[in-house]
Amino acid sequence: MGDQRGFVVWLTGLSGAGKSTIAAGLAKELQSRGYPVEVLDGDEVRQRLSKGLGFSRADRNTNVERIAYVAKLLAKHGVVVITAAISPYREARERARHEIGDFVEVYVNCPLEVCAARDVKGLYKKAIAGEIPAFTGVSDPYEAPERPEITVFTDQETPAESVARIVQQLEAMHYIRGGGCRGGVSSSYAAVQARQRQASIETWPARSHRGRLLTLAEACCIMLES
Repeated sequence: MGDQRGFVVWLTGLSGAGKSTIAAGLAKELQSRGYPVEVLDGDEVRQRLSKGLGFSRADRNTNVERIAYVAKLLAKHGVVVITAAISPYREARERARHEIGDFVEVYVNCPLEVCAARDVKGLYKKAIAGEIPAFTGVSDPYEAPERPEITVFTDQETPAESVARIVQQLEAMHYIRGGGCRGGVSSSYAAVQARQRQASIETWPARSHRGRLLTLAEACCIMLES
């Protein structure tokens, strides 16, 4: 796929909403179709590219800028980049959209109480108790997207259904060729609507390890610290 058009799928949502799980599933689906894919996971970026940054509004925005910078570099060379980061502030996401250009925003929508129930690390409990300051959704705001390209409802859909809907949108936007999701994944929204009526809640599996290009990208991001 030498003429592959690179683009960025930007997953945003609360901690525990399912961004990393969807990112892993979407990456697997696109790779199975022959697309070069890299995932930039918010936790890994914090550990590798954004050491020293705190959780003030300015530092959070700087973190998003670094993710956008690396994503743009990869997309420029034909890579499909999937970012999975809370990226809580609307203004920072809009700057990323402007910087990247080929940008598909996916709002991973999940009620706060469901995210807290999924939190095996107990971060929400600590945040509510005041032990973690500036925690998104508790003591710091999350600004939901106003006009995302797609919204998935992870308290009502399975990860496979969310991935299928994103793939369907990417096909409709002509970022990828049609062909239907593999592995028995249905792109029909009827199943999703049924789940919405039942209001079932699924506990999602732990995130996988990704981002093998982050080490190389560290050097690129050093310049952003000045």
